[in-house]
Amino acid sequence: MPIFEKSYKKTPREIKAEEMADKDQYGETPDEIQKNVQAVMEKYDREANVRIYRGVTRRIVRLLFIFFSLYSVFLLFYPGEIRMERASFTGLLVFLTYLNFPASKKGAAKKRVNFIPWYDMILAALGAVSYFYFVFHCRAIIARGILLTPLEVALGVIGILVTLEACRRAVGLPIVAVASAFILYAMTQKSLRMNVYNLFYTADGIIGTPIRACLNFIVLFVIFGAFLEGTGITQFFIELANSLAGASSGGPAKVAVISSALCGMVSGSSVGNTVTTGSVTIPMMKKTGYKPEFAGAVEAAASTGGQIMPPIMGAAAFLMVEYVTMPNVTVTYGYIALRAVLPAVLYFAGIFIMVHLEARKNHLTGIPREQLPSFWPLFLHQGYLLLPLVALVYLLTTRTMAFAAIAATGVAVLVSMFRKETRIFSITYHEDTGYRIDVSKFFDALESGARSTLTVGIACAVAGIIACVITTTGIGSALITIIVGVSGGRLIVALFLTMLTCIILGMGVPTTANYVIMATTCAPVLIRMDVPGIAAHMFVFYFGIVADITPPVALAAYAGSAIAGGSPMKTGFNATRLAIAAFIIPYVMALNPAMVFVDTTALEVVEIVITSLVGMYGLSMALEGYCRSELGWPIRLLAAAGGLCLIYPGLVSDALGLGAVGVAVAVSLVQSRREIARA
Repeated sequence: MPIFEKSYKKTPREIKAEEMADKDQYGETPDEIQKNVQAVMEKYDREANVRIYRGVTRRIVRLLFIFFSLYSVFLLFYPGEIRMERASFTGLLVFLTYLNFPASKKGAAKKRVNFIPWYDMILAALGAVSYFYFVFHCRAIIARGILLTPLEVALGVIGILVTLEACRRAVGLPIVAVASAFILYAMTQKSLRMNVYNLFYTADGIIGTPIRACLNFIVLFVIFGAFLEGTGITQFFIELANSLAGASSGGPAKVAVISSALCGMVSGSSVGNTVTTGSVTIPMMKKTGYKPEFAGAVEAAASTGGQIMPPIMGAAAFLMVEYVTMPNVTVTYGYIALRAVLPAVLYFAGIFIMVHLEARKNHLTGIPREQLPSFWPLFLHQGYLLLPLVALVYLLTTRTMAFAAIAATGVAVLVSMFRKETRIFSITYHEDTGYRIDVSKFFDALESGARSTLTVGIACAVAGIIACVITTTGIGSALITIIVGVSGGRLIVALFLTMLTCIILGMGVPTTANYVIMATTCAPVLIRMDVPGIAAHMFVFYFGIVADITPPVALAAYAGSAIAGGSPMKTGFNATRLAIAAFIIPYVMALNPAMVFVDTTALEVVEIVITSLVGMYGLSMALEGYCRSELGWPIRLLAAAGGLCLIYPGLVSDALGLGAVGVAVAVSLVQSRREIARA
């Protein structure tokens, strides 16, 4: 009998009962949740606040974005003078930013179809003219150096101002305020002509190291991510996580942690990951019994970790290749990604422990096993979707980053062709052939990659301004002297001050720009105090990332709260508590570089893994107030003290920490047995 006939014969009471069953305990249906996703993205992710185009205009804009992606690849194979290629890349970047982002997130201009205000057309044209004048007169300008003509000074000023406004639209006001403050400081130190030359016409300013990393690496990996998402790998990751952890205690929250870790390998966007996986996992968590604030916090904390999850990580990781120096070592992206593996695994392990204890404390169950996919049939059927990532990891260790990204993109296109019906273990899988990348979807991915590059690229351009001022005015050395002086030469104090600086700066500055600022100011402080370069840069990288879940400006947490329907501030504080590992691991890296495989042995790595896990378990017990039973404050404080002791390397601190956490666990076990006996 056709489905519509069965539905027609249901009584109104039965239909109402089914509708209520589809709703979670907070009155939201799956359709309503999906409907809110775009609104959440527009509120918390500036990349979603774009102009609306239709018809011929839409096709023209689409072609421009596709051209941008192809031109970026072209420059890798046919590079010109470095200033010419970077200036042309940045000019296109600025022009497309004005084409894509309205002046305000609100207002009628944003909602009107095929509408660009006249002043935006002028700004886009001025930006393009400024940069492409430099491109076509590059050799003459380089030959004359500081002797700029009045026209070149004017165009340089216009180019800087237009770039700052483009950054405000795509990224936000805080980073523009920071960059403007640095420019004003530079004006007190040097003449207008000298500053314009340094900031606009040299390879140390706007078109400096961050733009170089964006052009050579970031744009290619963003395009690769767009193609990989086109294969449907995100849905595969969610189903894989469900098969692994969905049936366990508090399963949906564990699914959120695992799926966000897997999706983080593809995308480095905290808010994007939160919304993408959160639209599926947060309703599941709420139905299981988690409070909205906790459900949103789990997804936000896990999704934020995507920026530290190899092989792709966040855009800032590509900048590390440019900034990190190690004695007798050639620093490559493969070198950095390998050393990021253990900290990333421990980060997600810490969140997993917190989620597990919360579920046990509240007696939360998982999803019935019969409603979940089986791991091996699923993996054998769709495991081939992992081939692009496997190819990328292999190629990153054997070939250049550019070649690895392009070749892995080709593998992703080939992989998508295998979408079909398959029968494994008596189970028939019907795959969505809409995930096959045909010609149209190929260009869709190029367009999507270009759009995703805008925010990162324009942030890199403004980060170049900040880095240029720091290096040309000597303010970086002054800041180093101040921090060393305040810390009194004590490393733990310098680490704490650096952490505070990173978090405060990260509240309004995106990860990419935050890392550039900290890499040129605070990381040298830690290196001067004998912290290895990779550990120092990882330290500032981590604390720049956690700003996405640290109130008062915790965009990933607020996006999670919007989907969950909870309090944004409570969600932010819960996310900070869940991500306690992110506040511990950087200190372990700085104090004991064995975590990032520097000057160490296999035994030392095993030791640090064990002590770190036990330490995080102790702190999780203290924060949750639960292990196998409810814990009183004396035992919680003992567990917290033990966890903190295990941060600091040394036999005495490790012995004290292991002993304290062991006592706390033993007390909890005794209490649990007594409770069972009384019951």
